[in-house]
Amino acid sequence: MDYEAIITDECKLRGYSPKTIKAYLYHVKKLIDSKKQPRDYLLWLIEKGASDETLRAACFALKFYFNALKKQSPEIQDIADSLPIVKREKKLPAILSKQEIGNLISATKNLNHRLIIQIGYSAGLRISEIISLKWEDIDFGRSLIHLKRSKGKKDRIVMLSSKAKESLISLTENKKGHVFITKRNTKYTQRTIQQIIKKTAEKAGINKKITPHTLRHSFATHLLENGTDIRYIRDLLGHSDISTTLIYTKVSKNNICNIKSPLDY
Repeated sequence: MDYEAIITDECKLRGYSPKTIKAYLYHVKKLIDSKKQPRDYLLWLIEKGASDETLRAACFALKFYFNALKKQSPEIQDIADSLPIVKREKKLPAILSKQEIGNLISATKNLNHRLIIQIGYSAGLRISEIISLKWEDIDFGRSLIHLKRSKGKKDRIVMLSSKAKESLISLTENKKGHVFITKRNTKYTQRTIQQIIKKTAEKAGINKKITPHTLRHSFATHLLENGTDIRYIRDLLGHSDISTTLIYTKVSKNNICNIKSPLDY
């Protein structure tokens, strides 16, 4: 059995997403094509200046592959055990102020683009959740959005803001299928939404390097600053572990602005 079948079958059995399968296949193919030993390949990536995220993804892919093969030989088990787990960089997320969010929304006249920004921020959605959002998932009567089979195959309920609700109602008369459809009657791609956010930020005069996920980070931070319990924020974001949500305590202005600088004593 070739590496593609081994990885694909094992990933499917574990319920991994197509995106994960694609990433694992990519890194294992790169290893095989390099004709290097796994540890030598990782060292080669470091010498090439690969980012920590790339190196981390390669390590996970190779570990997964060799663990899938380990029943064939004790030697393969040794290879899997010898591969390190690269620590994730502990970067703090970029956060937009409420004024910057307002400027971002006002900067585009395209209703679809403006609503993508409104929904992404007001409900803290991932880019994949924006793309997959369907009209049937929106409860206009209760002002709720039911996100189905999101990351980790989990459902969750989030709020539907009154402003986003008004925009949604005016978006189209044919409220069936996916909410966000291009002029070619296809779903938006991640790349397209990334470009929408980037170009709109430029129009709004925002100099921060932002992505669609910045809207989600800003949603969580603003809720925290407004006094929302961190446990509710965790549930709204769909985090399994509250330690993931606690990063927003490090970027909340409430925690920092309440400390007086020694220069002002």
